[in-house]
Amino acid sequence: MMDDEKQTASTAAHVIGRDIASMSVDELERTIDRLREEIARIEAEIDARAVTRSAADAIFRK
Repeated sequence: MMDDEKQTASTAAHVIGRDIASMSVDELERTIDRLREEIARIEAEIDARAVTRSAADAIFRK
């Protein structure tokens, strides 16, 4: 496996519970950054759904 392929494989989506003992500090930091971005994306989706739900509740409660 070439270095680029190895890096791509190691920077793929993190699996919760994955063994992280073999990961470098750089890989761990990149994983944390990606997970923070994913958390922000999920929180934004939750917020969007809450707005939609509130609007629907307002319409159907009348």
